[in-house]
Amino acid sequence: MNFKRHQFTILKQRLNEPRHFIQVVAGPRQTGKTTMVIQLLEETKRPCHFVSADAVGQADSFWIEQQWESARAQFAHSGAGEFLFVIDEIQKIDNWSEAVKLHWDADSRNRTNIKLIILGSSQLLIQSGLSESLTGRFELIPMTHWCCSEMVEAFGLTVEQFAWFGGYPGAAYLTNDENRWKSYIRNAIIETTISKDILMLVSVRKPALLRNLFELGCAYSGQILSYNKMLRQLHEAGNASTLSHYLKLLDSAGMITGLEKIFKGTSKTRSSSPKLQVLNTALMSSYSNYTFQQISDIPAMWGRQVESAIGAHLANSCRKKDIQLFYWRDQNNEVDFVLEKNGKYIGIEVKTGARKRVLGIGAFSKKFTPSKILLVGTGGIPWRQFLRMDPESLF
Repeated sequence: MNFKRHQFTILKQRLNEPRHFIQVVAGPRQTGKTTMVIQLLEETKRPCHFVSADAVGQADSFWIEQQWESARAQFAHSGAGEFLFVIDEIQKIDNWSEAVKLHWDADSRNRTNIKLIILGSSQLLIQSGLSESLTGRFELIPMTHWCCSEMVEAFGLTVEQFAWFGGYPGAAYLTNDENRWKSYIRNAIIETTISKDILMLVSVRKPALLRNLFELGCAYSGQILSYNKMLRQLHEAGNASTLSHYLKLLDSAGMITGLEKIFKGTSKTRSSSPKLQVLNTALMSSYSNYTFQQISDIPAMWGRQVESAIGAHLANSCRKKDIQLFYWRDQNNEVDFVLEKNGKYIGIEVKTGARKRVLGIGAFSKKFTPSKILLVGTGGIPWRQFLRMDPESLF
């Protein structure tokens, strides 16, 4: 089985084209980046050199040069017309983008047909390197968390199971032993992501605050929370700018994000309280004292879980498309999610049956004149069906 079929197809097509761009595959840990490329190499049967920087020291600035020379030597020995060079966990190397630029440009001048694939699990550092040194030399293939349809098809999960266990393919085989599954998510994914993809690679003055902010994001997923309220919840004397920065780091690592409020006008967003949203419901479920069987019998808590699953689905889907995702609130009026593409708006209200509040669709419609307003859940599109829909098809 080819994991992440859409990205697999894109990368395969690009590698069949002449050597023009570096192919960059970036996304959170445990989303199948390495597996996808290995499967591609096995299928294409092209000569290649696959290396990982995971165990290489950050200061080892000569490592990329050594590996590139090895790729050139193997290419020359192969007698093939082209060669694939794959570097995994590239963000672990200091100044990696400068080294890649140097050797890519040299091969371009010498017409050495080595096609480069870069894999990275820190979106923030990958994007920084691309924008600083490799402008015009790369194409990005974003890897997001697995969607409901992929988990259902690949591992036979039900939609309800996906809403609880989320979209980590490596953990799908552990769902029958929930204690073991929770331990795997917390130790192999959450702790590894925070310690290796954030704290080791970015200067974080208050690592304990970043960890606590992540746990707060899981506890309040789907809720709008001002930075001042977050500081009170965290018993922290810091400031909003620090929390905003840490939230962006957690977002770049594919953990939690803060959706912005949308405003009418040329500037779609201004400074606003973020709506916290996990990017994979496994992150919040792994901290729960309840099991999947228990939570599904508690309507209020299950409704919150479903809304977080819908929010994660929208957030991940929009990152692969040219779609912006927001929320909207004006006094007591609120719309859970707002999609924007090319000046068109779609308002989405989620209703699970357990929530009672004043709906804001009418007020939102008067202000934004959306092309569509959708109700997901009770009385609207069944949430199980919505989780298997492509949000781009709504436009």
